[in-house]
Amino acid sequence: MSLPEFFFDRVTADIRQQMDGVLALADQLARQRLTPDAQACVSGVAEAAEGVRRMLDAALDLRAVTTAGLTSNPVPLQLREVVDEVQARWQPAAAMSGVTLLVSYDGDRDACAMADGARLLQVFDGFVGEAIAGSRRGAVEASLRAFVEADGGVRIEGRVRGARDPAWEAQDMEARIRELDERFGLSVALGVMLARRIVKAMGGTMRAEGNAGAAETVVFEFQLAATLEAPAEAPAEPARSAHILVVDDNATNRMVAQALCEMFDCTCESATDGIEAVEAARGGRFDLILMDIKMPNMDGVAATRAIRALSGPVSTVPIIALTANADPEDAEGYLAAGMNGVVEKPMKPEHLLAALQSALGEDAEAAAA
Repeated sequence: MSLPEFFFDRVTADIRQQMDGVLALADQLARQRLTPDAQACVSGVAEAAEGVRRMLDAALDLRAVTTAGLTSNPVPLQLREVVDEVQARWQPAAAMSGVTLLVSYDGDRDACAMADGARLLQVFDGFVGEAIAGSRRGAVEASLRAFVEADGGVRIEGRVRGARDPAWEAQDMEARIRELDERFGLSVALGVMLARRIVKAMGGTMRAEGNAGAAETVVFEFQLAATLEAPAEAPAEPARSAHILVVDDNATNRMVAQALCEMFDCTCESATDGIEAVEAARGGRFDLILMDIKMPNMDGVAATRAIRALSGPVSTVPIIALTANADPEDAEGYLAAGMNGVVEKPMKPEHLLAALQSALGEDAEAAAA
C-alpha cells in the first residue's frame, strides 16, 4: 500500500468513526427535554452527519469496486422487502423536496431469490436519489418486478421514473456525472456512478426509456438464482439485560458504545484506560467488557491479561476487543491474550448484539452447570 493510499484509508476511517460519534451524541440529545428549536437543531445535525457518512461510504465503495472489483454476499432474500426498504429510505427526502414517491412491487408476495440485498438497495438508492434531486414537483416512481423463468431462476426488473433532461442524451457518462455533481451535489453523483458500476459488475443490464413529457425511466435487470430457503430472521435480543464496562480513551467512542448498548436495554459504566478497567473489573459487577486496544497507560491487551490473572469469577468475565485493526492476524493475538471476540470499529448494532448473545449465552450455560 502506498503512502497516499494509507493516509486515504486512515482519514476516511477516522471520519466514519467521528460521524458515528456525532450521530450517537445527537441521538442522546434527542432523548432530552429540549425546546422545539433545539430539537430542530439536533435533527439538522443528525441529518448532516448521516449525509456525510452515506457520501463517504459511497465513495469508499466506489473506490473498492473500481480498484478491486465488486464483493457480493448473496443470501436468501424476500424480494418484496427491497421495495419496502426503498420506500422507508426515500419517503422523507421526497416529502422534503415536494415530490410524491410511488413505490410498487409486482410478483409473488413471498418470492425469494439468492441476492445481495444491500447491493440491490444501492442501485435503487443511486437512481431514486437522482430522480428526486432532478424533480422540482410531480412524482418519482420506483418499482420491482419478479419473473420466474422456465429454468427455475428469477429475473428481476427494477424501474425508476423521474425527471428527464433532453441535453443528457448527447453526453457521455463522465460528462453526465460531472453535471450531476454541479447541479445536485457530490452525494447524488456518487450514488449514480456506484449504481451503474454495480449493475455492470453483477452482470446486469441497464437502459433508459423516454416517456411522454420531460420524464425518463431507468430500467435495470438481474438474473438471480431461485431459493426455497426462507430469509434468516433478525437475531433476537438478549434474554436479559447486561451490565457492561466500556473501556476507551476517546470520549466520543465511549458515547457511541454506550448508546448502542442502551439500544438493547443494557446498562453501562466506562473507563478511560486499561488501569481503570482492571480496577473496575475487580468489583465483579460486569457481564461483559468492551475493551479498546490502543490506549495510554495500559493498552487493551495488557489490561485483558491483568484481568485474567485476577482470582475468582471476575477473571472469566467475557472481554470483547474494540478495534479498527480486526485482521485475522490481529484477532488471533487478541484471542491469545484472553479475549473472547473482536468487534470492528466503527461498531455496528448487529455486531454488538452478536457479542452480547455470545457472552450471555456462555454465562447462562456456566450458571446452569
